[in-house]
Amino acid sequence: MKASVLPHLTDRPYVTDGGLETTLVFHENIDLPCFAAFDLLRTPAGRETLREYYRTYANFAREFRVGFILESPTWRANPDWAQKLGYTKAGLVDANRNAIALMHEVRAEFETPETPVVVSGCLGPRGDGYQPSALMSAREAAAYHRPQIRTYRDEGVDLVTAFTLNYAEEAIGIADAAADLGIPAVISFTTETDGKLPTGQGLGEAIEAVDAAASQMPAYYMINCAHPTHLRDALPTGAPWLKRIRGLRANASCRSHAELDESPDLDSGNPQELAGQYRQLRRKLTNLQILGGCCGTDHRHVEAICQSCFSPAEALIS
Repeated sequence: MKASVLPHLTDRPYVTDGGLETTLVFHENIDLPCFAAFDLLRTPAGRETLREYYRTYANFAREFRVGFILESPTWRANPDWAQKLGYTKAGLVDANRNAIALMHEVRAEFETPETPVVVSGCLGPRGDGYQPSALMSAREAAAYHRPQIRTYRDEGVDLVTAFTLNYAEEAIGIADAAADLGIPAVISFTTETDGKLPTGQGLGEAIEAVDAAASQMPAYYMINCAHPTHLRDALPTGAPWLKRIRGLRANASCRSHAELDESPDLDSGNPQELAGQYRQLRRKLTNLQILGGCCGTDHRHVEAICQSCFSPAEALIS
């Protein structure tokens, strides 16, 4: 991967995928124990399901002539969650390796000079992304996540991205482990309906805390698993930390995390309305260049977001 096409080193816009797990469960009727999409890699049929899922979004990148970020289906592929699924330590390493191998295969199929493809090793929180519990120190978090990051580095990812983090210390630990292994790290926080992390910490405060404490600052930040309406009062105009946010993967629903947890149905919201809200957020988040979706979103939402936010002139930026 040429450094000039890594997201944090270019102004080029990028698209990524939508809500992988909710798409598989609610649209494909696939049982995902522990919401673990990586478990599909056990079988050829599961692997092909994942391949077709990513191909849909890669085609959007080609159509709109923007970059594409392939996030591996490994949000749950860390030791505590894998143990619940019956994986051995060696089996978990193999699963992470197989996930990245699939990403490289999709990249080989879709990458062009106009559509550079970035392979990102996806990390998830050790605990529940909605409810911070059994909190780790930064040192503990680094030790916990380091083996997965090492596997990603050895398999040739371009960067690692930690999604749905809900407290700063875990983010600091992941950034430290990635720096120690020589791989760029991206931190994606989730927020409640008030725009604050589930711990009650402000989004800006968390970003500033990680930047100050990490041995090497993350390449950039993202926000995921929150609705744009939740961020209205959390993004003060002109705050320097806003420029550190380069990516957004919002939920389709404006429900709270607690409401989503308790809901038996999928709230898909309105794709066009969500796309308009993304466009409005870009006025405050002037470095926002990586757009995709999270829970409840699918190809309809991401296509609408591309149509709303990626003008032909912008798409040609390199």
